[in-house]
Amino acid sequence: MSQPSLKHAGKIAFITGASSGIGRAAALALAREGADVALNYWTMAKEAEDTAAEIWSLGRKALLFQVDISHQQNVEKMTADIVSQLGGIDIFISSAVYSDREPFTTANMEGFRKTIDISMWGSFYALRAVSNVMLKQGRGGSMVIVSSPHSHIPFPNCMAYNMAKSAQDAMARSAAIELLPHKIRVNILHPGWTDTPGERKFFSDEAIKKAGSQTPMGRLATPEEMAHGIMFLVDPYSGYMTGSTLTMDGGLALPWWSKRGKDGEF
Repeated sequence: MSQPSLKHAGKIAFITGASSGIGRAAALALAREGADVALNYWTMAKEAEDTAAEIWSLGRKALLFQVDISHQQNVEKMTADIVSQLGGIDIFISSAVYSDREPFTTANMEGFRKTIDISMWGSFYALRAVSNVMLKQGRGGSMVIVSSPHSHIPFPNCMAYNMAKSAQDAMARSAAIELLPHKIRVNILHPGWTDTPGERKFFSDEAIKKAGSQTPMGRLATPEEMAHGIMFLVDPYSGYMTGSTLTMDGGLALPWWSKRGKDGEF
């Protein structure tokens, strides 16, 4: 068997929302390529512990930080602790999200604000804290903001999430231009509908399977597929990419619905 590459040997990665889904898959992928990983999570403690254990089994360090990223002081302390315990930060992946889905006219404002606070402000707090670490280190770095097609497709009953993801895209591009002189790259990933535990908040397994069959690809994406996109963006060979958006949506943005026949099939 061929040995995995160690493109990120000696690197330190920091991932928010790392206990499950895309964040977890990215953490494991980075560890397989040699990086030590700081794992942020808030819920799903058992899953976070399992992820850390798997990373340790790969011969890499994994530190757990149970921190609510919607509070700036908490994020800044966590970032300082990562630097203190691991020695720095070279790669940052913003993957933590929260979302309630309701018509905006009747939405519970507590959930609406929580969606913004975690999905937008939390991402910004971490981006800001990590940027300052990378600037102080003076050795460049790479960051990926896991955003969404929600940033440009106004899915109904998702106004808060749509708003947060639109803001994330603008945030990432703004950071990319400001950090460009310091060789710190900031890119965006737009995943399609991905089969993650978070989807079970809204849909049953049966509903997800049925809905997935109606997407252009006929299925939902896997977290591991999205992790491949993240690994491409942080790869040293992608060093000429910054301020870019990698879309891995399975054709969601294409006019795939126009190709259906009378019976509703492609």
